[in-house]
Amino acid sequence: MLNIPQTLAEELSLRPSQIQNALKLFAEGATVPFIARYRKERTGSLDEIQLRDLSERYTYLTELENRKASILEAIASQGKLTDELQSKIAGCLQKNELEDLYLPYKPKRRTRATIAREKGLEPLAEFIKSLNNPTAKPASLEQEAAKYISDEKGVKTLEDVFKGASDILAEEVSEKADVRAYLRDYLMQNGVFISRIKDDYPEGSTKFEMYRNFQVNAKDIIPHNMLALFRGESEGILNLDLSFDEDAVQSYLESEEIRTKIPAVRDFYRGMLKDAFNRLMKTSLTTEVRADRKAYADIESIKTFETNLRELLLSAPAGMKPTLAIDPGFRTGCKVTVLNETGKFLEYQTIFPHTGAGQRVQAASIVKSLIEKYKIELIAIGNGTASRETDEFVAEVLKTSDRQPIKVIVNESGASIYSASEVAREEFPDQDVTVRGSISIGRRLQDPLAELVKIDPKSIGVGQYQHDVDQKLLKKKLDETVESCVNYVGVDLNTASKELLTFVSGMTPTIAKNIVNYRNEHGAFTNRRKLLKVAKLGPKAFEQAAGFLRIRNGENPLDNTAVHPESYPVVEAIASDLKVPLTQISQAAEQLKSIDLKKYVTDTVGLPTLRDIISELEKPGRDPRAEFKYATFKEGIKEISDLQIGMELEGSVTNVANFGAFVDIGVHQDGLVHISQLADRFVKDPKEIVKVGQVVKVRVLEVDEKLKRISLSMKSPDKASGEGNSKKIGKRIEPKSPTIEDLKAKFGKKN
Repeated sequence: MLNIPQTLAEELSLRPSQIQNALKLFAEGATVPFIARYRKERTGSLDEIQLRDLSERYTYLTELENRKASILEAIASQGKLTDELQSKIAGCLQKNELEDLYLPYKPKRRTRATIAREKGLEPLAEFIKSLNNPTAKPASLEQEAAKYISDEKGVKTLEDVFKGASDILAEEVSEKADVRAYLRDYLMQNGVFISRIKDDYPEGSTKFEMYRNFQVNAKDIIPHNMLALFRGESEGILNLDLSFDEDAVQSYLESEEIRTKIPAVRDFYRGMLKDAFNRLMKTSLTTEVRADRKAYADIESIKTFETNLRELLLSAPAGMKPTLAIDPGFRTGCKVTVLNETGKFLEYQTIFPHTGAGQRVQAASIVKSLIEKYKIELIAIGNGTASRETDEFVAEVLKTSDRQPIKVIVNESGASIYSASEVAREEFPDQDVTVRGSISIGRRLQDPLAELVKIDPKSIGVGQYQHDVDQKLLKKKLDETVESCVNYVGVDLNTASKELLTFVSGMTPTIAKNIVNYRNEHGAFTNRRKLLKVAKLGPKAFEQAAGFLRIRNGENPLDNTAVHPESYPVVEAIASDLKVPLTQISQAAEQLKSIDLKKYVTDTVGLPTLRDIISELEKPGRDPRAEFKYATFKEGIKEISDLQIGMELEGSVTNVANFGAFVDIGVHQDGLVHISQLADRFVKDPKEIVKVGQVVKVRVLEVDEKLKRISLSMKSPDKASGEGNSKKIGKRIEPKSPTIEDLKAKFGKKN
């Protein structure tokens, strides 16, 4: 069987000690963020990506080994386990390879081959097989077959006899692992996906129009095309087929399986092989290729979703400042809430600035009064219906106000989902859903990460075909992304919500709830050690979580840093040697840079951790997120009808897909910057150029008011054009089949 640590070391190009130590830490219950941050000495500074790859591959290989054991036991119980087969099974590194080897021995339903054996035709099949060698002497197949005719067994003619023998041999061929492996690879490399829109849907009547007559090599298909094709097929609009050269497949099978020179046997084998592929292999192998391409598309799309979610969660916070949050509306009015500098809800009003002059004056008076009363520093305006009109209204109010808070239009995707959720009901049981939505918009501006963790990532609007991908894998990867972001930034122990605390390393929902309850009962935490008084938060959870929890203005200044409590003695030793009080150590930046770190190395604290400690002490409590920036939408541009070709605008990236980026330019409909319009150079991956939340300058290329489509460009004025937006991703191609010589050169001739 496999030596899993050694295999992982070879596959991931890591030292065996790194693998073994990381696996031991996982077994002890350590989380990826904790290991990456605080156990660098043990793992050789493996980062989160390497650790997650290691964990996933270890799980895969462990499952593979367990499956091998079951298969070996099953084959051995049949008395068919040979040394050669055992060696092949033991050396497998992929699950489909293992299942191919098991296929001939796998219990199966009653097949045509089974029925033929029941009719006593197996000896004839073996006789024909014995003639399939270069030195076999001619023999009469009909004469031998005649011996097996039996009315009693339902074998009444020579045709019935040969058909039964063919069924037995066809099943044998179809279950050969090397044959299946070759054909699977051939279909992958040379197959062509072809889609057609069904006759029930006339031209221009569906969103799948580009796939009306679409062809693309299976190995080259772009992830979002694959997912779109599967969606179109599942919705009953598209027919999707995998086309390939079946003559090449037949030629390969004949070259591999036919060894005799006897014409009758060769003819028999040709027919048997054709049946073996068409009846027993074609459907399963094309299904496997489709599944492989779907899995690849899922993984790539989920990666894009992960990247977008990470950028959104790590968006720069405007800061914990008094905030006026407005959920805009026309007829139903604008819902206005006030939040203090910690995000606490203070007051709610409904104003009607868009239903008449009198109402507008009254609304202006209310907004101005709230700004003055609460010393508002931020105004968050949701980007939904009436957003731009409300933005203009607030701008008018600010012209008459002594205070000039920063006014920002905030992406409100998912706010309605949050406002109706159990989380929102628990936070604000006495408030209407509209009030909760407005509060969420304001808090998103103050601290996007703290607020967005309360919402299912799939509701935030940064995914690509998110409902079409593997939902279990999607949830796992998005949860990992949220966990990574939360621990990267760190969490204020005294203000964090239960939902935010849940994503901290080592936390469970129960412990997170107990922390909030303890805080409500005993007041703010004054030091990290008090966490050990929280119900069900034991030493292990404390070890995993403490370094990611911050306490501002606590008893120990190190509690507001990413320095882990286990390393406090080292910091105290450094401060003592520098003759600097611990409370002032961050002011000794130059001295910290000059110390000899090797002096402080211990059995548990090495140079990587010491470098992290020094970096943290130089800027204690700093937020690692970028500086806050926001887009300024052009005045007078509120609807698609206001746009003109060539117009230059500022906007904010709301989503990045494999084919381009969507940008909010303030007209209630995001525009698309196609991948070909992202830069003056060739762009392979949009994520190289843009990220969610980025403020960008764009130019309008094309506007389709009827379909609500806006094409934008980020190219230089002299290089922007609309050509890229209509570029065909799929194209008509003929599948190119390899010659028999190609096949033999690649896979080798068995005989």
